[in-house]
Amino acid sequence: MLELAESHKRQKEKLHQKMIDLEKKLDQKQALELEIERMKGAMQVIHHMGDEGDLENNKKLKEIQEQCKEKEEELEAIDELNQALIVKERRSNEELQDARKALMEGLKTNNKGKTPLYGLKRMGVIDVKAFEVDAKEKYPAEEAPEKALELCSAWEEHLRVSSWHPFKVIIDENGKEKEVIREDDEKLRQLMTDHGEEAYRAVVDALKELNEYNPSGRYPVPELWNFKEDKKATLEEVVGYLVKQWRLYKRRRDCS
Repeated sequence: MLELAESHKRQKEKLHQKMIDLEKKLDQKQALELEIERMKGAMQVIHHMGDEGDLENNKKLKEIQEQCKEKEEELEAIDELNQALIVKERRSNEELQDARKALMEGLKTNNKGKTPLYGLKRMGVIDVKAFEVDAKEKYPAEEAPEKALELCSAWEEHLRVSSWHPFKVIIDENGKEKEVIREDDEKLRQLMTDHGEEAYRAVVDALKELNEYNPSGRYPVPELWNFKEDKKATLEEVVGYLVKQWRLYKRRRDCS
């Protein structure tokens, strides 16, 4: 998995450099397009000057036409190079996605049964502990865990129903549209009444995660997670951490 982390890091750096190259070429293309337009404008001016200084005008016109042709050929070459860079970028993105999937699979295998600093979290899963609080108040101690699991499973089934979309669109402080939970949703209000604040919050959190990570499928998906800070982890974070751990392990092994 560490070799995979190093590979991902290299791929990320290569993709970043390709994107920089593409941006430079696009800037050059725009500058050339402006220059060609300027030259075409100059040719039109010369055409409208009439017969005065006809020889001189013809000479200038020919020079500008030749320069314009060179610029158009240069522009064509840059277009071809841009297309090649776009193809390479797409291929690199696909390689990065493959590396990301393999990295996640590696974390899934290596972190089974423990809670690491970094690992995988299934987004859209309801925390059963939230229902245990309510179940312990309503059922005998020996029955509470099973009842909590039943309630949690039932609400996870509710989450899978795509027609249930208890969200509304608001405009945030930056003027952008944002989806938020509808506080007047009948099903959620009944959940609060029947099972309390913790169960309500757990279901709402799972709803928000599904709406962000898998709104069309409405089933849980794995995500890289920083368990220490309880937040989403970037690929760079995880790769950097794994490489650092590997180097630390290597130094210790060499010193022993």
